[in-house]
Amino acid sequence: MLQIPLRKLDRLKPLPSELDRYELATIEELCAWQRQQLVWSLRHAYDNVPHYRAKFDAVGVHPNDLKSLDDLAKFPFTVKADLRDNYPFGMFAVPERQITRIHASSGTTGKPTVVGYTKRDIEIWSDVVARSIRAAGGRAGMKLHNAYGYGLFTGGLGAHYGAERLGCTVIPVSGGMTERQVQLITDFKPDIIMVTPSYMLAILDEFRKQGLDPRKSSLRIGIFGAEPWTNAVREEIEEAFDLHAVDIYGLSEVIGPGVASECVETKDGLHIWEDHFYPEIIDPHTGRVVPDGQEGELVFTSLTKEAMPIIRYRTRDLTRLLPGTARAMRRMEKVTGRTDDMIILRGVNVFPTQIEEKLLTIPALSMHYQLVLTRSGRMDEMEVHVEARPGSTALEIRKAAANRLEQAIKDTIGISSKVIIRDPDSIERSAGKARRIVDRRPQN
Repeated sequence: MLQIPLRKLDRLKPLPSELDRYELATIEELCAWQRQQLVWSLRHAYDNVPHYRAKFDAVGVHPNDLKSLDDLAKFPFTVKADLRDNYPFGMFAVPERQITRIHASSGTTGKPTVVGYTKRDIEIWSDVVARSIRAAGGRAGMKLHNAYGYGLFTGGLGAHYGAERLGCTVIPVSGGMTERQVQLITDFKPDIIMVTPSYMLAILDEFRKQGLDPRKSSLRIGIFGAEPWTNAVREEIEEAFDLHAVDIYGLSEVIGPGVASECVETKDGLHIWEDHFYPEIIDPHTGRVVPDGQEGELVFTSLTKEAMPIIRYRTRDLTRLLPGTARAMRRMEKVTGRTDDMIILRGVNVFPTQIEEKLLTIPALSMHYQLVLTRSGRMDEMEVHVEARPGSTALEIRKAAANRLEQAIKDTIGISSKVIIRDPDSIERSAGKARRIVDRRPQN
């Protein structure tokens, strides 16, 4: 519970007249649209992407086989390896001359994943990001400080075009140069900031380093995404800046940021913009669809994308689907982790967010941490490297905090770990996604 109440919403909640037709649609109307668009998307992929034609034929399904939403489960999954195997443009469903823009992943392993957009795709992307910003409380005329990275990463340009579509004044700062970020927030007085939550913490540290009170900044709304973050981080940022912190979700393979967003009036999970992206939750081990409300791996099928339709894409993100609240469209819970950043330590599944939730209950510890994996003989070990907060650097305070966190991890997760308390500003900062796991185990 926050000790200091946040500034009032000041009618950040949109009026019904400000919502578009699909935000106001009934569930029945949404389902009818989804059935129509799923057939179109499956056929578009089958007719124009050899990879999809081969995969559909291999399991004996055809776009005409989709008679109900449940029939989508008959179709094969798409995984990141499929995109890399068809590098660079093999997944495109339109001639290259119709491609307006190309983005790509960072390519940390193997070839990068490439995504393309037609002019209409860019319009749709702008629309869903604008819808997300409005759901977060943004309005035309507000100034928006965009600290997502520009370039091949979809975050910067996706947020930029959506903010302009809504009618915001965009300040395209991009990532990095944290001192300059603080200067521009102080001088330009933006209402909204869009950035990764971990980099917002670095901006918070810089405010304090410069002796500035972040609560006196002009920021009213923070829209944070591109990495998992907890409600404890939300409360820390909200209280520090006196703003409303709202989650946004997206991934380049599906379109980029703007696939789903929290609504500022509820902050109870992210409403998926189901008129463009059809969600499923599957058991990550069996691939079977599980009922709404059950946790599993999130899967998306695009409903309106032209350049690069995506069919049953396995995101590797773990969440569950819930009924709509602020909108009729279903919500997804905040992502709790990923199937591919899950640590299996001595037979126990561990996610960084589980550690984060525990360290944030200890006042002497900051939110900057890394999990360092090593191997002693045949046994995997985990060290939790976490910074002390300024003012909590005394040896006895550090020792007590380390013991408390080690015990909390043991009690709730069931593993023994070593906690190393480091000096403030000693763990690497990132203007993009935080590097939470450092794996030093032998790769053999």
